[in-house]
Amino acid sequence: MTTTSNPTALDIVDGIDLSGKTCVITGASSGLGRESAKALASTGAHVILAARNAEALSETEAWVRSEVRDARLSLIHLDLTSLASVAAAAAEISELTPAVHVLMNNAGVMFTPPSRTLDGFENQFGTNHLGHFELTRLLFPALVAADGARIVVLSSEGHRMADVDFDDPNWELREYDKFAAYGASKTANVLHAVELDRRLRDSSVRAFAVHPGIVATSLARHMTDDDFTALNNAGSRGSGGPKVDVRKQFTMPEHGAATQVWAAVSDELDGCGALYLSDCGVAAAAPYAMDETRALALWALSEHLCTPSARSLGSGA
Repeated sequence: MTTTSNPTALDIVDGIDLSGKTCVITGASSGLGRESAKALASTGAHVILAARNAEALSETEAWVRSEVRDARLSLIHLDLTSLASVAAAAAEISELTPAVHVLMNNAGVMFTPPSRTLDGFENQFGTNHLGHFELTRLLFPALVAADGARIVVLSSEGHRMADVDFDDPNWELREYDKFAAYGASKTANVLHAVELDRRLRDSSVRAFAVHPGIVATSLARHMTDDDFTALNNAGSRGSGGPKVDVRKQFTMPEHGAATQVWAAVSDELDGCGALYLSDCGVAAAAPYAMDETRALALWALSEHLCTPSARSLGSGA
C-alpha cells in the first residue's frame, strides 16, 4: 500500500489484487462512491454499483470502464428511501453473487428539509441508517459466505452534533432540526458498525465506520449560505470538538474516498473491527457512538421499525 501522506483511493489499492471477489457500493453514481468504484474495479474485483438514479449510474459505469480496462461491473437499482426497493436490490445482488466480500454503505443525504421516506421515516435517519440497516441484514448470508468480509459504513464527524433519540427517532414529537437529525443519523451509522461487528465477527465479517473528511460532493446541495455560517459557528454543536470552516477545508472525492477504500482492503485492519476510521487510521468517535449497549438498543429499534407490522401501525417506536 502507498505511504503517500494524502493518498487517493487509487493510491490505496496500488498492488492489491481482489480478483474473484465481489464488492457492493451504495451511492455509487457520484462522489465518494464513484471514486471507490474505480479504485476497487482496478483491483480486479467484481464491483456491484447500486444507486437510485439510473442515468447517473450508467454514466458512472461508462466512466469507470473508460478508466479501468476490463472492469467487472454490475448495476443495481437501489432506493434507500423504500424498504421494498432495498429488498429487491438485496435479492438481485444475491442472484448475481453467492458471496459479498466488501459491502460499502456509502450513500447518504445531508441537512435535508423536513421530509419522510416512502415508509414514513424521517428522511435522514431513514436513508442514512435504516435503508442500509435492512440492506446489510438481508445480505448477511452472502457476507458470511465470503469467509472474510468487511462492511464499511460511511459516517461523519457530524455524528458529534447529536445522539440518536430512541424515544423519537423519526422526529414526530420534536420540532425538526436538520443539523441534529443529520448528526443522529451519522451516530446511528457508527452504532450500526459497532453492533454489526459484534454479531458477525465470529463468522469472519468485520465492520468499520468511516469519516471521509469534508468532501466536495453534491451532498451539500441542500445547504444555504446561512447554513454554512450556522455550521461553522456551531462547530461540533457543543461536543467539545474543534470548529471548522467547512467552506475552506474541503478535500476532493478521489482523496476523500481513500479512507473507506483503506477500510475495505488494508491488511493493517486484519483481525480488527468496530473501529471509527479517519485519514486512513483509527480515530476516536464520541463515546455515545461507540457504546455497545446503545448499539444493541439501536439494533432492536431498527429491527422493529423495519418490520412490516410496525410500519403498518406507524413509524413510531
